Parts: sequence; structure tokens; C-alpha cells
Amino acid sequence: MIVMKEKLIIPQGYKPKLNLKETEIAIKTIKDFFERKLSKELNLLRVSAPLFVRTKTGLNDNLSGVERPVVFDMKNDECNLEIVHSLAKWKRMALRRYKFEVGEGIYTDMDAIRRDEEFDNTHSIYVDQWDWENIIDVKDRNEEKLKEVVRKIYNICKDTEKHLCSLYSHLKPILPEEIFFISTQKLEELYPDLSPEEREKQISEEKKAVFIMSIGRKLKSGKAHGMRSPDYDDWDLNGDIIFWNPILKDEFEISSMGIRVDKDSLAEQLQLADCEDRKKLEYHKLLLEDKLPLTMGGGIGQSRLCMFFLRKAHIGEVQSSIWPNWMIEECNKANIVLL
Repeated sequence: MIVMKEKLIIPQGYKPKLNLKETEIAIKTIKDFFERKLSKELNLLRVSAPLFVRTKTGLNDNLSGVERPVVFDMKNDECNLEIVHSLAKWKRMALRRYKFEVGEGIYTDMDAIRRDEEFDNTHSIYVDQWDWENIIDVKDRNEEKLKEVVRKIYNICKDTEKHLCSLYSHLKPILPEEIFFISTQKLEELYPDLSPEEREKQISEEKKAVFIMSIGRKLKSGKAHGMRSPDYDDWDLNGDIIFWNPILKDEFEISSMGIRVDKDSLAEQLQLADCEDRKKLEYHKLLLEDKLPLTMGGGIGQSRLCMFFLRKAHIGEVQSSIWPNWMIEECNKANIVLL
């Protein structure tokens, strides 16, 4: 049974299987194992990455376009700085600067502050994820390449789950053998009377692991499945990896990823999103002049993965952050121990 307190899901009878110390050990185990596999399977080199970027460069991830970055000034510098939302655009600039070749890539531990997140079981103002990016050839800007990499990431998730289950007897593997692929348009046709969020919940409960493709462009109904910034993912070649979470009885996104815009898709998407003023920014100018490599990449939630694999009810059980007092009180009553 599930009880809702505002936007907080409280699984009735919930009891964490690991205490705080055991949880911290398990978190480290998951992150170390997953990171090594990710680096090997996608040919990624770990690099250092910024916590903040200059506002005028256009390097920050605009997410859906309405989230406000944390902005501050720097002594003896006229330009404001922004805490990153993600490193979607910075990684592409880094690959150019580091002179990487086709087939090579980078990943980093990305820490971000998203001040406008709404608190619930899976959302926090603190975001921690593996941000990764690969250089691809022009012939690989297609759906088959996207699916190939999604399957690799999904197999890493399955291997991580199996490894963890071998260490903790109370955990049992629940991910299906294969991940299911569906476009947002087909999903709308399948469930025309449901909202995008309800469609995601329905298909993830049915398939247990799904990659929902093509997010950002308007569907035949005239509405988009979800909002995406127009200047990093190609809206026709992106998507979200979503699992079914049996603890929360809800859909559970663990990654947003895609093949990135080239100069043509960037120009089109900026126009559709009424964001053509961004063409003046450094990143956008380089891309429109064909001076950045063609890439694909994404972010994989570290705390999200730990929460899923350890069968936790709240992201605060695997991540140290700040929560509203009412949420802390409700979690304490429900045996949900926040770090």
C-alpha cells in the first residue's frame, strides 16, 4: 500500500534493509563498479569538470528553459558565474579542446544545484550524476546507434544489480533481460487519454525497463511529451531510460541521453523554441560554424541508481542534501532514514 503526503510517497510497512553505515558502504560499492564498467564499455576517460561556468558563454544546461541557475559574481571579474545544471554542452567543448577522436569520450562526476526542483522521493536540489560524452561519426547520427549505446548502458545496470545481489542476500535481481524501446508518438497513440507522466508510468510498469525516445518535439496532438532545451539533444534522437520502481510503485528515470544537435538541427530547434538569441553565444556560434565534434552523451543519476539498487524509498537515504522540515518529519515516522 502507498500513502501520499503532499508529493511524498510513503510505502506502508517500509523497513530499510541496511543501516546508515552499511548503506554508505553499499553506495561506494555501486558507484565504483558501475563507473569502471561505464568507462570500459563506452571507451571513456575520466576528466575533471567545473562546478560553475561563466553566464555569457551559454555553456550551462538550460534544462526545460524555466529553471533558474544559482548565480554569483566573482571578485575582479565583470562576468557573473552560474552553478551548473548539468554539463551537457561543456563536455562537447572539452572534447574539442582535448583533441579527442571519433570513438573516444569522457565522463565526469557532475555535482549541480537545481534550486527550482520540487521535493519528492526522487528529486533534490542537489544533483549528482555521471555526465558522459562520446565523439561519433556523421554516419552514426541515427536511431540504431542510439539504441546500441542504450543497450550497453542497460547491460551495465544489469551487471551492477547482479554484483550487488551477490553481496547482499536480501536483494534479488528485478531488471528484465532486455530494455523496451518506444517513441513518444507511439506512446501517445497507445495511451491517448493519459498525460505524458501517466503514459510513462503505464509503460514502465508493463515493461519494467523502457527507453522512451524523441522527447522535445511536438507530437501529432500538438503537445510535446516533455520539455528539452533546444541546444544539446537532437529531439529526434534522444530519450530517457526509465525503470519500474517496485518500492514506490512508480516510474523511475535513471538517465536522460541522446545524440547531440548538429548545426542544422540546432538552427531548427532554436527557431522552434523561440531561442534564436542564443546564436550569439560562444558555444552556439562554434556549433553553427561546424567547429565542434559530433557527439552523443547523457547523464546517469548516481543517487538514483543507488536508490534503485538498494531498494530505498527516498533519494535522501543515499544522498546528503537539504529537505523541508515537513518531509523530514514524515520520513522519520515512516522508517525512512535520511542521510
